[in-house]
Amino acid sequence: MSTAARQAFFDRTHTDDLIAFLGTSPSPYHAVASAAERLEKAGFRQVAETDAWDDAAGGRYLIRGGALIAWYLPRGAGPATPFRIVGTHTDSPNLRVKPVPDTGSEGWRQVAVEIYGGVPLNTWLDRDLGLSGRLALKDGTVRLVQLDEPLLRVPQLAIHLDRQVNEGMKLDKQRHLTPIWGLGPVDEGALISYVAERAGLAAADVAGWDLMTHDVQPASYLGRDRELLAAPRLDNLLSVHAATAALAAVATADGAADLPYIPVLAAFDHEETGSESDTGAQSPLLGNVLDRTIHARGGTTEDRARALAGTVCLSSDMGHAVHPNYSERHEPGHHPMPNGGPILKVNVNNRYATDGVGRAVFAAACEKAGVPWQSFVSNNAMPCGTTIGPITAARLGIKTVDCGIAALSMHSARELCGAEDPYLLASALKAFLEG
Repeated sequence: MSTAARQAFFDRTHTDDLIAFLGTSPSPYHAVASAAERLEKAGFRQVAETDAWDDAAGGRYLIRGGALIAWYLPRGAGPATPFRIVGTHTDSPNLRVKPVPDTGSEGWRQVAVEIYGGVPLNTWLDRDLGLSGRLALKDGTVRLVQLDEPLLRVPQLAIHLDRQVNEGMKLDKQRHLTPIWGLGPVDEGALISYVAERAGLAAADVAGWDLMTHDVQPASYLGRDRELLAAPRLDNLLSVHAATAALAAVATADGAADLPYIPVLAAFDHEETGSESDTGAQSPLLGNVLDRTIHARGGTTEDRARALAGTVCLSSDMGHAVHPNYSERHEPGHHPMPNGGPILKVNVNNRYATDGVGRAVFAAACEKAGVPWQSFVSNNAMPCGTTIGPITAARLGIKTVDCGIAALSMHSARELCGAEDPYLLASALKAFLEG
C-alpha cells in the first residue's frame, strides 16, 4: 500500500484513544477496567462467575484479577455455533513491589522490588517511576490505585565511577535495581501507608497488595511526521485495545444479531511469566467460559465438540520490526516495517501456532478489512519467542493463528511502533470477528 493510500486509510482517532487507554492502564488490573468501560459503552454487561448464566442475546464480560473475557451472543446462536476468538494479554515486564517493601542503605530510603518478566534492565534506569496496582482490604474488597507522579527512581552509577560502562554494563538484579524514594532511615510500613493514604484508606485496612512501577512519561507521537508511537506497555496493551475496539464495533454494527459466529475477546494475565496462573492462558478460564455459554443454550458434549471444531483464535501480540542498527539479527527475507500492517508470526517448531490454514484465515481477514499485512519469522541462528497462541491451541484443541504488530524495543520501559498500525490491526481483528 502506498504512503498516500495508508494516510488516507489511517484513523488517528483510534491511536489517540490508544494513547488514552495506555495512560489509564498502568497495571493489568487497570487495563481490564479500562477495557470494560469501553465495552459497557457498547452495551456489554458484567456477569459474575458465581452466578447462573442465561442464554439471552447480547454482550457480556467477566473480570478475574488482571484478566477479562468478553463475548457477544448473536440472536440466532445455537448450542453448536462456533466461536471467533481474539486472544491477548494484559501484563508487561516491569519492577514489582516485594511483600516487605521498605528498605534502604547509606541514608537512602528505598523500595524493594522483584523483576517481573523479561526486562531489559538498563531501560528502567534514571526514569521517573510511579506506582500502580491493587490493594486487597481486610473486608474482602479490592481497591485499584494509580499514582502518576515521580515517586521512585533507579539511579545509574556515574560514568566517573564506572569507566568501563560503555564496554558492557552489568547490572546485579538484586543490588542494582532497588529504586530510591527519599532520604532517611528505613521506615517500616511507610510505603503501604503512603499508598493507602493516597487511595483514601487507612493502612490498617490493607491486608495485601499487588503493586508495580510504571514510567510516568506519557505515550506520544514521535518523528517529523508523527508517524511513530513511543509508549510504555505496547506489549501487549496495543492488542488489548485493538481487540476491545474490534469487539465493540462488531457488537454495535448493523446485523450483529445475525452473526454466524460468537465473537470473543480473551485478555489474559501473566503471559510474560509463562501463563501459569488462574488468570493466565494455561488456566481453564477461557474454556470454562465457552463451555458455560454452550450449556446455557442447552448444549451437550456433542455440541461442545462441534462448536470447538469450527472455532478459530487469533492470538494478537507484539512482534519485531527490523532494527536498522541490528538488521543482521533478523531473518534476511522477512523484515517487517512499522506502518506496514499487522504481521503474521510463523515458527515451524510451534513457538507460534500459525500453519498454512491459519495463514489463509488471517489473509482473508486482512483482505476483507482492506489492510496490508506482513510475515515474521525468526533468524535461524536466534531463539524464537512465544506467546499465548500455542498454549491456547493445545489447551482447547482449536485452530489458532499468531499475529501482531511490528515494534522496536520490545519489553523495554518504552517501546516504539508505527502510529498507523494500531488502527490497521483493529480493522483486521474486526473483520475476523465478523467472520
